[in-house]
Amino acid sequence: MALLARGVDFFGRDGFPLAVRIARTEPGGKPSHAYDVTEVDHFHDFCELVLVVAGKGIHRLEGESFPVAAGSVFVVQGRQVHSFREREGLVLVNVMYDPERMPLPEGLLRRHPGYSALFQLEPGFRSAHRFSSRLELGREDLGAAEVFAERIRAEEVGGAAGNEVQRLALLVELMVFLSRRYGESETGERRALLRMGRLISTLEQRFAEPWTLEKLADEANLTRTQLLRVFRQATGQSPVDFLITLRIEEAKRRLRRTTANMTEIAHDCGFGDSNYFARRFRAATGHTPTEYRRRGGG
Repeated sequence: MALLARGVDFFGRDGFPLAVRIARTEPGGKPSHAYDVTEVDHFHDFCELVLVVAGKGIHRLEGESFPVAAGSVFVVQGRQVHSFREREGLVLVNVMYDPERMPLPEGLLRRHPGYSALFQLEPGFRSAHRFSSRLELGREDLGAAEVFAERIRAEEVGGAAGNEVQRLALLVELMVFLSRRYGESETGERRALLRMGRLISTLEQRFAEPWTLEKLADEANLTRTQLLRVFRQATGQSPVDFLITLRIEEAKRRLRRTTANMTEIAHDCGFGDSNYFARRFRAATGHTPTEYRRRGGG
């Protein structure tokens, strides 16, 4: 039976939900740190960005086995059961974070196709791709990624004022660095994930356009059925619901920061008319646009 690796054991009960731990291959299987369960089947209530910085081994993930070696980089999302076996000098740098509890700029990150592909799509498709869609870094890029992780760890241990903000900034910088590298490695199965990542990026920036499922499927070079399945697996939403969410968020921003009337906001955010806009806004927020503006966005 798989063990639960709890975030509270790494972050503390009220701590900032970002930590870095190094798991080395110790003689006799000795743990590298408190709560080290590298060789035991386990799952998390947080996400884990894994940098393989030395050695090799077998990654057991959801009942399947994949070889990993220095340079392999991948994300293990919460509730995915995994472990590492047959370790030969394997050294892992595990960047642990809880995206539900920290203010990651998800909207901005998703504008980069590599981010959507590496951090959101690849974890759900690696079984189908036999892990061939993971990121592989050369020595120089791997060293740069490791430096980011070391700096996050130093801030965590040092505990200086402002360390939470600095750690968050370093994590975002690391994510962008890895996303760019993933976007540059458009080979094999990565190409398909990047194609969907580009669609998500496109919607983040062009959400006001009159999209239809047919247009979205053409943009992603997928059938409608494929699009609906892959998009929900990537985002947890249908393409239409994802678009509505983006449009509502932009409408909220305009209601807080501008004096534009409801018809202007509806049009600029991609809604067909102000009545439809008002209905969708109330369904999403519990308030009419006018009430939301009057309350100052509260």
